[in-house]
Amino acid sequence: MGPLAGVRVVELAGLGPAPFCAMLLADLGADVVRVERPIGGGKEDLLNRGKRSVRVDLKHERGPETVLALAERADILLEGFRPGVAERLGVGPESCFERNPDLVYGRMTGWGQDGPLADTAGHDIDYIAISGVLHTIGEADGPPRVPVNLLGDFGGGAMYLAVGVLAAQLRARAGGGGQVVDASIVDGSAHLATMLHGMLATGGWNTRRGTNLLDGGAPFYDVYATSDGEYMAVGALEPGFYEQLLAGLGLSGELPDRDDPANWPEIRERLTEAFASGTKQHWTEVFDGTDACVSPVLSMTESARHPHVLARKTLVESEGVVQPAAAPRFSHTPNPEPGPVAEPGAHTGRVLREWRVADHDGLLSSGAVHGELDDPS
Repeated sequence: MGPLAGVRVVELAGLGPAPFCAMLLADLGADVVRVERPIGGGKEDLLNRGKRSVRVDLKHERGPETVLALAERADILLEGFRPGVAERLGVGPESCFERNPDLVYGRMTGWGQDGPLADTAGHDIDYIAISGVLHTIGEADGPPRVPVNLLGDFGGGAMYLAVGVLAAQLRARAGGGGQVVDASIVDGSAHLATMLHGMLATGGWNTRRGTNLLDGGAPFYDVYATSDGEYMAVGALEPGFYEQLLAGLGLSGELPDRDDPANWPEIRERLTEAFASGTKQHWTEVFDGTDACVSPVLSMTESARHPHVLARKTLVESEGVVQPAAAPRFSHTPNPEPGPVAEPGAHTGRVLREWRVADHDGLLSSGAVHGELDDPS
């Protein structure tokens, strides 16, 4: 099931964006085999859903041989190590290409494979700091605000790795051969801001955060507190939507021209007062079914109960855990339901057999791989 049915992916176990990319490919139907370390690994991590798991000791003399044998049968390999680590372990691109010239080798890092920071440590917040994106988020005259790690790790990182390896796979299948995909969170997060760069170049954006049209500077594109300490999101950019916003708040004809930024403080004050006069539920009911572009700000648990989310089955329950369903959706190759999170090493035997890795028994007895070769899964 899924548009990627038949695509084989090897994921070298890591954290964050590379596992998320592998999960996305598994959600779309790919056969993803996660290569775990000999010990450790967490069954509770939803980023490992829908994958099969084998344990390989890459520091064992036959460990790299096992991974290379899997790479020989794979379409895509994903790793998220610092530059040079995979090479030192014996599973770098050149070693893999010797076994499989058509392999797409996806590399996920924060800084990229080269550049003055390539070999240094970092996290999501560091990468979006130097890409210029973190600077855009926050209130005027306040510090930048941390946007969880969705913008860097998963938006600027994992999604770009996914697009990259799938694009390279199309080329490989057309006879163009394999290649390395260098996905960097700095590059990806900067690319996400392409529209803002265009607006900056034409005077439609300035570098003082919290003063622009889409960063909370405009009172008709912001979040407002309600009387019960909750929040409503307002995105009434277009004039017609703005008029419906004012009508719902009982403010039609009472506010100054919104096209003059000098009037924004007064407009914001009036909108703040209006929303503070009612609860989140009240305003949700007022604006329900309108084109005012006003929505309640829901927690993750509240979202699971929203009628639209329920109707679309955006969130589903699998093995007792509420989680996002696969996205996007396809008309002819529907995605499978989210698969379970496997016990680390649970599929060692089956994968080695199905992928025709030579000397199954020898690998197990040598200690290079861990698991049962006759597992029934």
